[in-house]
Amino acid sequence: MAGCRRPTTEMGEVCKRVAPSVREEEEEEENGDGGGVDPAAESSSAKLYEDVPEMPLMALNHISRLCKSVDASVRFYVKALGFVLIHRPPALDFNGAWLFNYGVGIHLVQRDDARRAPDVNPGDLDPMDNHISFQCEDMEMMEKRLNEMGIEYMKRTINEEEGSPIDQLFFKDPDGFMIEICNCENLELVPAGALGRLRLPRDRHNPPLRMAAAGNDEA
Repeated sequence: MAGCRRPTTEMGEVCKRVAPSVREEEEEEENGDGGGVDPAAESSSAKLYEDVPEMPLMALNHISRLCKSVDASVRFYVKALGFVLIHRPPALDFNGAWLFNYGVGIHLVQRDDARRAPDVNPGDLDPMDNHISFQCEDMEMMEKRLNEMGIEYMKRTINEEEGSPIDQLFFKDPDGFMIEICNCENLELVPAGALGRLRLPRDRHNPPLRMAAAGNDEA
């Protein structure tokens, strides 16, 4: 299906409030309201991190999704997003599958009547719904792939007024769980008073890779 565009006003306004334009900042300075970081806000941010030790976390490891058909979901994540099936521990004796790529895993679990996914909205695409987002270096190629597979999606661009436009594609997996593809690196990452606490992912967080060829395992 062809992509559809939706109004950007609501999200654009949110971004505008979070990141005012250069002209707005200049006007604040002229009026005496700008000129630097608000000491009160900085103090409030500092209090938020009081008594929080440096955590040993390294990166997002995986997300887990309940699905009505593991096979259908595997095909979707492989064909549409390029994920790769990986070995799943034999101790997990229920129907499921593990996939991995881009430094993150997706664990699929067969759904039954007793297990539902409460965060899934089967209705229209709504960027405000629960979703996961993947960084993308070629939005046109990703959009072409969605069209080739007949996947319905929403396309929009936000934050244009601030000079850092962000392109977004929203679509759903076979179970109605929403996925976003974006080039969010265009948006500057500005920590709110906690720069020293940021930890970027390291290669070590990726699982050890073991190659299998002709039935034999190679290190």
